[in-house]
Amino acid sequence: MIGTIVNTGTILLGSLTGSLLKRGIKPQYQKVMFTAMGLASLSLGFNAVCRNMPQSQYPVLFVLSLAIGGLIGTILDLDGRFKRLVDRPKKKEDAGGLENEEKTERPRLAEGLSTGILLFCIGTLSIVGPINSALLGDETFLLTNATLDLVTSAVLAATYGFGMALAAPVLFCWQGSIYLLARLCGNVISDALLCEMSIVGGTLIAASGLSILEIKDCKTLNLLPSLFVPVLFFIGKWALGL
Repeated sequence: MIGTIVNTGTILLGSLTGSLLKRGIKPQYQKVMFTAMGLASLSLGFNAVCRNMPQSQYPVLFVLSLAIGGLIGTILDLDGRFKRLVDRPKKKEDAGGLENEEKTERPRLAEGLSTGILLFCIGTLSIVGPINSALLGDETFLLTNATLDLVTSAVLAATYGFGMALAAPVLFCWQGSIYLLARLCGNVISDALLCEMSIVGGTLIAASGLSILEIKDCKTLNLLPSLFVPVLFFIGKWALGL
């Protein structure tokens, strides 16, 4: 659990550092970093999919997961609800006649948070790390992930502002839940399940990259329930004794 605490702290530190740097970075440089994060998201997503796809025992499962999860997320309007939640504190100020650039700050923050949460939480290190910590007492993966998240959060905060720090408690709850689950029922979490979740997660990260680059607004948060479909599949398989 120490690794999770350190990981959470690095996101807070990175967000603070990036937001301070933002004041001294010209708009064209911010745009370059914005583009860089989009390309990085695409690369990380494709890498996760390509690395795990050959080990997949159910190569069609990720397709069903995205379809079912996307349908559930769209019905629940997760993307729209999240953007409205982030935009709410700004509404009164917007009514007072802020400049257009300032008016778009909150929706961009919502986009940045959704991307950051995916990058921080939906990765092999962030999923396997808490499991290794719980079952083996090994914090190596989590500390490695913390180092990567320090840099990532700083770059994201330089683009979106200190609001990226809101991703820190999400990461803590995510990794903390995996840690507790592993402690309670570690024998249920298989390598096959981690593989399928990594494929879906990699696809979501790549989708967020497309959104950042303004190639396609994939409304990635609406796809987030896709991550739970492999879990339900393996629970059903285990319950049926297959």
